[in-house]
Parts: sequence; C-alpha cells; structure tokens
Amino acid sequence: MAKILVQTGDFDVGAEIAVLTAGRTDIGGLGCFVGIVREDKAHDAPDRPIQALTLEHYPAMTARAIGRIVEEAERRWSLLGCTVIHRVGRMLPGENIVLVATAAPHRQAALDSTAFLIDWLKTKAPFWKREELPDGAGAWVEARAEDDAAAARW
Repeated sequence: MAKILVQTGDFDVGAEIAVLTAGRTDIGGLGCFVGIVREDKAHDAPDRPIQALTLEHYPAMTARAIGRIVEEAERRWSLLGCTVIHRVGRMLPGENIVLVATAAPHRQAALDSTAFLIDWLKTKAPFWKREELPDGAGAWVEARAEDDAAAARW
C-alpha cells in the first residue's frame, strides 16, 4: 500500500523510512530521494538568488496524477512499499520539497523505481512553481527540456 501525501508542512525523512520498513523482512533494497529548495539563481534573473519557492496545485488533480504515477511504478517494479510526500506552498532555501522512498526485494528495483518516480513527478504531476526574489519580484518556472528527456527514458 502506497502512502501519498501532498501537504504544506515539512516531513521527517527518518520517520517516514521507519514507517515504510517497520516489521518487514522481505525488503532487500530501499531507494530514497529528497528534494530540497536550493538557493539557486532565478531562471529569469540569473544574477539574483531565489529567496523562496512557492508551489501551487489543484488538490484532486494532483492526488490523482501522483496516484497514477505510483501505480505505474508499483506495476513495473513489483514494489513492496512506496512513500511519496510532496509539499506545496511557500518554502525557503534549505527546506524539503519532496520525498520519494521505495521498498523492493532487490536493490536495483528500489533505485530504478525511485528515479522513475521523481522523473515522472517532475514532469507529469500538476504543480506550478514560482520563484521569489529578494526584492519581492518573481516569475513562474517554465518546464525544462532536460526534465522531459529524463522522464522519456522510462
């Protein structure tokens, strides 16, 4: 049974992994990815750092899309467990954005399914990102060709 959450609050990576693996002796590998807001240069203002990142979404649409992505990963890799937590709202550099953790009988399935999930979440889940600059200005982040290419390999 997959755990899928879209929330404004932070998450505890260690606690989530503990829940995913509790009492299990059939797990041979755990894949994990944690996305973090980085103090990067803004896409449309490369001379200025990002002060915050805001993610918006339509809750029902987002939940359905993530559910379909997780179902595809479970089908392809026969996962024993999966956790996807994606934050929305305003986040500062250094804060968590997303957690993807998969449990599988073998290492490669856990690693591949985690990579698949994050690539597809990045391109197929309906989130809209807005970068905020120190002066309060900001811009919506456009989709990137390299993200589409990463998702297409699956």
